[in-house]
Amino acid sequence: MSLGDILETEIQGEITRIHSDAQAKAEQIVAQAQERATSMVDSRTRALQTDYAAGLTRAKSAADLDANAQRLSASDSLQVQAFQTAEGFLQAATTAPEYPQVLAKLIQEGLTALPSAEVVEAALAEHDAVRAALAQLGKTMDLRVNESVKTGVRLVGPGGKASVQNTLLGRLNASRSELSAQVSRMLAEG
Repeated sequence: MSLGDILETEIQGEITRIHSDAQAKAEQIVAQAQERATSMVDSRTRALQTDYAAGLTRAKSAADLDANAQRLSASDSLQVQAFQTAEGFLQAATTAPEYPQVLAKLIQEGLTALPSAEVVEAALAEHDAVRAALAQLGKTMDLRVNESVKTGVRLVGPGGKASVQNTLLGRLNASRSELSAQVSRMLAEG
């Protein structure tokens, strides 16, 4: 074997070893790259799942808020409707045959609060019923028109210095907050 053959064999061995080392290094680099890529994909997948879950939670919360807002709006609308119906019923009651008896009770309550009352004020359309109520009570008082006093009476004391208003609509408005709570409960239950 000649020196050239020996050198060629050594060079060939060195080339094979370098090639083998390069191949191993390349496989290691590829494995690391694949591992990093898998880690990045997993990390990004987790981030996307977290974002998705957070978005879903936000969407669900927004939907719940919207549903609650719509429920409250519907409840408010139904309450307004209920009070309008009640007001309509009370206004229509002024034409009922029993209305003078109701007025007699309202007048009597007013006289309890203001015994010195000399004048009764009421809407003109209710004057006949007021006269009948005063007759039931055996009272004679001046009767005046006051169109702002509907579904009841306003009693005025001597000289007009004191007065008491007692109307069905006034009572409804005075108990509105308590009734609103009851209506809300009924709507929530039903």
